[in-house]
Formats: sequence, C-alpha cells, structure tokens
Amino acid sequence: MTDSTQQNDMSEYLRPTFFIESEHPSVVEYANDVTDHDSNDIDTAKALFYAVRDDIRYDPYSIDLRPEGMRASTALENKYGFCIPKAVLLAATARVKGIPTRLGFADVKNHLNTERLRQIMKTDVFAFHGYTEFFLGGRWVKATPAFNRSLCERFNVQPLEFDGVDDALLQQSDRVGQRYMEYVFDHGQFADLPFDLLIATWEKHYPTLMAEGRYEVSGDFEMDTNAETAL
Repeated sequence: MTDSTQQNDMSEYLRPTFFIESEHPSVVEYANDVTDHDSNDIDTAKALFYAVRDDIRYDPYSIDLRPEGMRASTALENKYGFCIPKAVLLAATARVKGIPTRLGFADVKNHLNTERLRQIMKTDVFAFHGYTEFFLGGRWVKATPAFNRSLCERFNVQPLEFDGVDDALLQQSDRVGQRYMEYVFDHGQFADLPFDLLIATWEKHYPTLMAEGRYEVSGDFEMDTNAETAL
C-alpha cells in the first residue's frame, strides 16, 4: 500500500492486538519463514493462507475458550485449533507482512463435523464460524483457512484454494456434488476478535454444551473422523 491516506485509514487493520499478535516473536518468525520477502501482497497472502490451512490441524474438540486460548501464538504453539484461532493466526501473519486484515464471522449449516459432535451440539449449525479478510487490490477478499487438506480428503471434500483475488469460503458441495455447507447468518467483520460476542453467541446456540460458560468435549476428533469415513 503506497497511498498514505489509505494507509492511515487501514491502521486499525494493521496494528497488533491481544488476539491478533502481529508483534509476537513466534508469529513474526513464522510469517517470515513461510513467505518470500520479495513477493507482492497477493502472493504473500496466498502463501500465508496455505501455510495456516495445512500447518495448523483443525480440531473442534480441543477448544480453549479462555481469551489466551484464542490468541495467534497459542494456535501456532499448539499446531491445532478450530476455525477462530486459525483465522486469528492468519490475520496476524498478514499484518506482520503489512497486509491489512480483519475477521469475519457467520453461522454455518452442514459444517465438516462428526456425528458425535453433532449429537453433543444438538444442531447442525456451527455458530460464529471465523474466517479472515485481506485487503488486496483495493478491496476486501475473504479466506477460510480452517480445514487442512488431509481432513478434507477424509471427508471427500475438495480443499479450499485461494488465489488472492476471489473469496475462498466454505465448500458448498462435496466431490460428488452433494450439498455440503451453507452460510445462514452473517455476524459481520471486526478489526479484532469480539470475544464477548463469541461467548454470548455460543451460550445461546449451545446451552447444554456451554454449561457454566465452558466448552467441554472429550475424545479424539481425528479418530472419530477416521471411524466414520471408513464406513
């Protein structure tokens, strides 16, 4: 970005926050390691997307709803996370590279999921699904880094590709054309993770699961996935 006025307008989408830790040493190191120093913003955003998508394993069982559990550095340290910390990490790495980012949230129907988790959630709607938006080429472009390639292959879903120009949101169908996912409600876009809104939304949608403000699911998501997809 070369226009100083536009850069100033984008300042809130470039600064580090408690969650989007674009000055954290490990996040800075990771962002630099997976990108080419001489790349343009689009190529840099693409490299960051694929790195976070596949380096950080998607796991909706192991969710830490403390504020510390949602930080970019936590996802990077754990090497696993669900959609929100993965989107936070992607936003943070892009800010490291000087690309404005923000977070978007939506309720999604027919999410990649296991039957066990659907029974616990008591709904097929995954509330407050998180994704990242990059400011590229003068406009906002959406990208969902949640689902790593190996997980998509187990569910027979084509992994999301991102070209830095078109939105890359959830897969609407599987490889044989069956309806797979659908956005049902848009919560909007935010310069930082709206933590209190996340908790309130989940308590509304999942009153049993979120008893006493905690999210508790035991087990192994990959093992359940393997068992179900082997049938």
